[in-house]
Amino acid sequence: MTHNIGMFHYIAGFTDGVSLEMNKWIEVLEDMGHTVHICAGKLGSIAEGTVIKEMYHHRPDARHLYYNTFQALRDYRDEATYRAGLFRLSDAIETKILKFIEDKEIDFFIPQNVWSVAANPAVAIALTNIMRKHKIPALVHNHDFYFERTNGFRLTCGTAVELADLYLPPRDPLVKHVVINSLAQQQLANRKGIKSALVPNVFDFEAPPWAPDEYNSDFRDRIGLRENDIMVLQATRIVTRKGIELAVDFVKALDSPANRSKLKAKGLYDGRKFDDDSRIVLVLAGYAMDDATGRYQSLLSLKAKELGVEAIFIEDIVDSSRYTRKGKKIYSLWDTYVFADFVTYPSIWEGWGNQLLEALRAKLPLVLFEYPVYEVDIKDKNLRVVSLGNQISGRDEHGLVTVDQKIIDDAANQAVDLLIDKELRQETVDHNFRMAKRFYSMDALHIYLRQLMNDRG
Repeated sequence: MTHNIGMFHYIAGFTDGVSLEMNKWIEVLEDMGHTVHICAGKLGSIAEGTVIKEMYHHRPDARHLYYNTFQALRDYRDEATYRAGLFRLSDAIETKILKFIEDKEIDFFIPQNVWSVAANPAVAIALTNIMRKHKIPALVHNHDFYFERTNGFRLTCGTAVELADLYLPPRDPLVKHVVINSLAQQQLANRKGIKSALVPNVFDFEAPPWAPDEYNSDFRDRIGLRENDIMVLQATRIVTRKGIELAVDFVKALDSPANRSKLKAKGLYDGRKFDDDSRIVLVLAGYAMDDATGRYQSLLSLKAKELGVEAIFIEDIVDSSRYTRKGKKIYSLWDTYVFADFVTYPSIWEGWGNQLLEALRAKLPLVLFEYPVYEVDIKDKNLRVVSLGNQISGRDEHGLVTVDQKIIDDAANQAVDLLIDKELRQETVDHNFRMAKRFYSMDALHIYLRQLMNDRG
């Protein structure tokens, strides 16, 4: 049996992990014969989809609702005013989603994170009400839960408790739950009494490799890199839980006099020379619009400046796919990997880890902090990575995380070997590619979704 599926998220067609994973699910579901219609608060580079602007999680009213649900009742006079604002927005969303499902003849829901992370809590209420009133079955894809936030949470009032209990996520026979890691699976069972299936993030390891071509050939020039510079890529969004300050520390250690001497003496893995004029540059390709305080990118820039690390923020020329904006070329996220020499992935917390798979797909060596999900669900796959350990040693005067300097220095030393030793580098990235293809391929996703959709009928 095939379905007209409504897939819901706050945004679609961007470079955040949920948007990227949605694309993979859509590809597999359509290959299975289903039709998928996207409904989101904002659309990026995708060609088709329905926009309901009230679903966007960066609207002022949505931001206020999120903060006043999980942090403090600050922006409303009292609980009654907060409750009225919550249901006023959910009613507006519900009306527009109803029109979407009527226009597209939707008979199946796949909510993406809107019933779990609740960045716009009103969406969860609206979608649940429609699902129950119209008896529409749902396969909910939960990437992150509100109770996993690294800055903690506090349900602020009775309405917030009710919201979390009834809608985040809803308990209903119509709903089948999917999570992306075993820690979330256990927490969902313990906190909510909800059983879930585990489907890890995946990637297409069969597609042609990302490579230089006519379109991206000017990428390094465009961002100001010379041929003999080393490009260290941080491809994630710029939010605090990504621990990007550790990437700054890593590049600083990589650029030490001792390491520069080794690089100059041996040259780089691909035959390029490394000389006195060569730079080691941290290139940050992700966007910062999810930075809750708006300060994190500024603090990263300040830290880089204080340490003498060159950091280039290029979110204005990178998106999930190629196109032209106001006459200027926009590169895909995948183009950034083509020209990178090393990848940093120092996240303190990840629901799974899309950028990890991207680095493995691009056959690039990487340095990572062993975040909890990596330790529990991924480490046993024996990937060969440069580790920053699994313990934060403290925070600096700006609140940025730190790890022991010896760990940073050791990681930089290992990275130098992967930058100068062609055979070691090739052996490492080939091994990682094989392991990733074995465990996290699109074929695996086909198997997962075929079973889950058959279970739903």
